[in-house]
Amino acid sequence: MDVLDIARWQFGITTVYHFLMVPLTIGLGILVAVMHTMWVRTDKPEWLRMTRFWGRIYLINFVLGVATGLVQEFQFGLAWSAYSRFVGDVFGSLLALEALLAFFLESTFLGLWIFGWGRIPKKVHLATLWAAVIGSVVSAYFIIAANSWMQHPVGVVTDDATGRPEQVDFLAVLTNNTALAAFSHTVVAALMVAGAALVGIGLWHLRKRKLANAPATDVEHSVWRRSVRLGGYVSVAAFLLTAVTGDIQGKLMYEQQPLKMSSAEALCETEAPAPFSIFAVGKLGSNECDDVHSWTVPYLLSYLAHGDFSTAVPGVNELQETYAAAYGATYPDDPSYGDKAGEPIDYTPLLAVTYWNFRLMIGMGSVSAAVGAYALWATRRGRVPTNPVAVYGSLLAVGAPFVANASGWIFTEMGRQPFVVYPNPDVPRADQVYFFTAQAVSPGVSAGEVLTSLVTLTALYGALAVVEAWLLVRFVRRGITTGDGAPTPGHTPEGTPDDDLPGGRDQTDDVLSFAY
Repeated sequence: MDVLDIARWQFGITTVYHFLMVPLTIGLGILVAVMHTMWVRTDKPEWLRMTRFWGRIYLINFVLGVATGLVQEFQFGLAWSAYSRFVGDVFGSLLALEALLAFFLESTFLGLWIFGWGRIPKKVHLATLWAAVIGSVVSAYFIIAANSWMQHPVGVVTDDATGRPEQVDFLAVLTNNTALAAFSHTVVAALMVAGAALVGIGLWHLRKRKLANAPATDVEHSVWRRSVRLGGYVSVAAFLLTAVTGDIQGKLMYEQQPLKMSSAEALCETEAPAPFSIFAVGKLGSNECDDVHSWTVPYLLSYLAHGDFSTAVPGVNELQETYAAAYGATYPDDPSYGDKAGEPIDYTPLLAVTYWNFRLMIGMGSVSAAVGAYALWATRRGRVPTNPVAVYGSLLAVGAPFVANASGWIFTEMGRQPFVVYPNPDVPRADQVYFFTAQAVSPGVSAGEVLTSLVTLTALYGALAVVEAWLLVRFVRRGITTGDGAPTPGHTPEGTPDDDLPGGRDQTDDVLSFAY
């Protein structure tokens, strides 16, 4: 077994697993803060109950997200120490700021929000939530800035003695155009995830109440209706914004990583104008690009690449030769490259992964937008949809934007292989910073050690997935409870320990009681 392959599988599994929780944390955090703001401004009980219910879902996801995210830091040093030494001068500042500024801000003020019900003034309490949400967004930016530097290294010079990049312009790293485009795309994609959750769960509860002949004039009905309407608007708007930000990313990809774009389209030969592939068949899995056949839309890829309908887009075969001439046809015969030393370099990413993940990303995002639009139409003028296919389909479609986000992340990371730090074409070849994935693995780690950690972490993450699913299903099915009202400032909040009651807990069920 190859240490490199096992280490990549481990990092891929743990990172994608963690990233499933990140979009919901960011997106739902923003929407819960909006709900809380509306309650403070209007004092309407439905906004309060929405805040408490969706706040519970947000916190469950946040806790599991933190637990799974911590593993990423340890992997850098344990499995990827050569990589960590290479990027340390850049990553050290970004990860330190992410922890010291963003994460501490996020966790501190989130704690105040959890335990501040009834203890601090309403507006101050609201401010603690916004501070926590802003911390989440800032945290995401620092991480994306670090990842974007790997995609497009800027603000560094190479130390002649060590061969490592040294950071000389921190502002250039923070304002990297790749980071700005990726960050905006990530945030609106996170809102799409949150919007889908509001739509699917809200429609399910509305149908359940309708079939039970529950009154359509009470607060609970208003809670679910407002949730569906808010989620629908957010889903549709977020999808449109992801298309805009994705178009910006596509044009940057054409300039910075042309082979990733060509691989995403299985474009074997250079074409001008270049067509956009709708569906392809052939030996994508074996990377034999010449045996791929596509059904295409003429001119569209040229527009996505450069904003016109005539630009030439280089093909995979031409780019393979270009990269081989610039960076070598074979890996150096050096022990740091492990089993890859002296082997030919395939600069083409796995076509099956890049091609299909790109389409899965777009397709699942479209499903989310379509469900959001359906929800807005089906709930117009006070209507409540009861068609089980539509309602349960919307509930299942909650997973669509999760798949879209994960697919987009896999496409982004796998598309830059065989580089872990991709060369920046904007600087002269002699000044370029790049690092092959083959030389990034810790030199003293054996295949058995990495395999052991891979199996252990996968099993642990599987158990955590069961825990999160159980908690989410439990609280979603329970819906709005009598304990979802606001505690009175100066009095003990609902759900805090009470020695006079059996079990030492207040019998009213506070929305955040699990945190106590």
